[in-house]
Formats: sequence, C-alpha cells, structure tokens
Amino acid sequence: MSGVSLQCGDCGALLKSVEEAQQHAELTSHSNFSESTEPVLNLVCSSCGKPCRSKTESDLHTKRTGHTEFSDKTSESVKPINLESPSSTAPMDVDSQEMVVPEVDEALLQELEGMGFSTARATRALHCSGNSSLEGAVNWIVEHENDADIDQMPMVPASSKNDPPKPSLTEEEKKIKLLELRERARKKKEEEEKRAEREKEKERIRIGKELLEAKRIEEDNERKRLIAFRKAEKEEEKKALEKIRKKLEEDKAERRRKLGLPPEDPAAAKPSEPVVEEKKSILPVKPITKAEQMRECLRSLKKNHKDEDARVKKAFQTLFTYAGNVVKNPDEEKFRKIRLTNQAFQDRVGGLKGGIEFLELCGFEKSEDGEFLFMPREKVDTAVLNSAGKELQSAIENPHFGVL
Repeated sequence: MSGVSLQCGDCGALLKSVEEAQQHAELTSHSNFSESTEPVLNLVCSSCGKPCRSKTESDLHTKRTGHTEFSDKTSESVKPINLESPSSTAPMDVDSQEMVVPEVDEALLQELEGMGFSTARATRALHCSGNSSLEGAVNWIVEHENDADIDQMPMVPASSKNDPPKPSLTEEEKKIKLLELRERARKKKEEEEKRAEREKEKERIRIGKELLEAKRIEEDNERKRLIAFRKAEKEEEKKALEKIRKKLEEDKAERRRKLGLPPEDPAAAKPSEPVVEEKKSILPVKPITKAEQMRECLRSLKKNHKDEDARVKKAFQTLFTYAGNVVKNPDEEKFRKIRLTNQAFQDRVGGLKGGIEFLELCGFEKSEDGEFLFMPREKVDTAVLNSAGKELQSAIENPHFGVL
C-alpha cells in the first residue's frame, strides 16, 4: 500500500504533504522523514467545527472548551502522498545517520529546570518550540503534557544540529517573564477554585430544596392518609349500624310472624316517633362545658376559613396571647381592653368569623358604644382562661384540628 502521510523520524509527527514536511523542518530543524501508511487524523469538533489532527490535540481542545463530541473524517481526507515538490528545503533522507542531542539555550534550560521540569522535558520543549523563549517552551509543555515521549531526550541527526542559539532574555526580562507565568498560573487556579465553590453551593441549594419538597410531599400524603382512614372508619361504622338496624327489623318481623300478627305497616309505624321523642325529652341532658364551647368555636373558625391555614394559625396564636396576658396581669386594664376598630386586631382576629365569639367565651364583653371588648376585673376567671389556653394550644399543635 502506498504511503498516505510523511512521518518525522525525530518527533513522530504525521504530516499530510511534502509542503507540510518542509514547514515542519523549517520550524524544528528536523530532517529525517519517511513515508507512512498511517493516515493523519482529522477529528472535527461537532460544536465549533475545529479540526484536530491527533487524539492529544482533541483532548486538549476538550479540556479548554468542554466540547466532547468529535466527528472522525479521516477517511474523507486520506490521499496518497505526492513526493514531488517544487521546493525541497526538507530533504527526505531516510538513511541512518549519527543522532545527537539538539543544542538549546542553556540559560532557558536552567530556568525550566529551576521551575521543576526534567532536563529531557525542558530540552524537548525548547527544541520543539523553536528555542526562542521561556513562555513558548512552557506553552509547548502544557499542550503536550500527555505525549508518551515527553520525558525522552530528543535526538537529531548530527548534520542538522541547530544553529547557535538566539540571544536569551536579560536577567530582568527573565524575572518579569517568570513572575507573569506564576501570576497567570495563580489566577487560573483561583478561578478554578471559585468555580468549584460555586458549583458546590449550587449543588447544596439543590439538595436542600429537594429535601424540603420531599418532606412537604410526605407530610401532605400522611395528612391525606389520615383523612382517608377516618373517612373509612366512619363508613364502616355507618355500615355496621345499618346492618344492626336491618337485623333488628328482621327479628321484629320474625317475632310478629310467630305470634300470628300481620306484618307491620311502615307508614303506620311513623306516628310513634313523637312518643319516642317525648321520652327522649324527659331524659337528663348533660350540660355543655365552657371548654367544649370553646373547642367548637375554634373548630367552626377553622372550617369557615379552611383555605387560609396561615391566617387561622395566626388568629389562634393572637387569641392565646390575649388570654395569657390577662392571666399573667389581671390588674392591668390595657390587657383586659381591646379596641375593635384596631386594624391589627381586625386583620388577625376580628375579620375571622368566630374570633370575637371566642373572646366573649373567655369573659370579654362589648362596651355600650360597641367600640371595645372589655373584661371587668371582677369577672376575670383564671380557670376559664387557662382552659382557653389549653384549647388554643391543642388547635395550634394539632395539624388535623378541625379537619373532620
């Protein structure tokens, strides 16, 4: 199979044409080239269209831009190599020659070694970057840090040793350049740390929101399960009572049949209801306690405003404060007197159906002019107020209060 590329014997680079080989030779002083059947890769970034000629170059592009999708168009660009060229500044000499270490700027080499790079890596970087500057060598190392041969000492034919190195930077210029490189590396590290910290904070906020939402959903589901359970209990109780009633009616009909009496006419049995009602009326009726009245008042208040949970809870807390202030300070008139037209009172208690009624159960009375709720000192009943506090505490702490 004819060659489809030229390979540099000094650095291993694959080149598409003689012209590229000549340019490579001018930049690096490499002169040992040979035909190769390995095609030059043509990996095109799907995001920005940048062509990459090696896996190392595509990895570096991904590291810099975050682009990870590449299209392999190597087969579309493969062509047999044409060894004819109008110019031949880079001779294709494949004969074996004596190989030596290329000459590089000793001052730049020492600078790179002082920065922690090995002699082989520093020599290769200076040789491949044109042996011109410290910054160029460092940039080359960054771009080729994943190369397999980066720590191998480069070798070139003895006949193609580099010309004498260009004058190096002055000591002052070296110090400035080194400071610039260090400052650039420090800023890059700081930016990466800040970006990582922002990502961690975003992740923490996201996890917190998810936990709160999961907790809310669980509480909502638990409340629905409790309501459904109580509803099912009531249905079961209703069915049991209905079953008992039918059983009693069947037993009654069976007894009439055994006694030879005709079946009871349901229409004729209805007039007996007033008699039963009359018997019920003579039974002693247990009086409703003040605590039960308060509980029923709070339950009605919550049902009347079932879609305003936050407002209802605020009303309960305000009523609890009113009752507590009177218990703690019964001789202070300011705690036993409430202006009905006060906007804060209207927003929290007065505007809710059942709020003023609860205060009246606690012992407050409306003034003759209807402007105040007032509790006379002699009518302060600590037991009633403590009972009101217990009912309010239960209503505040029980999430299912007034639901059923």
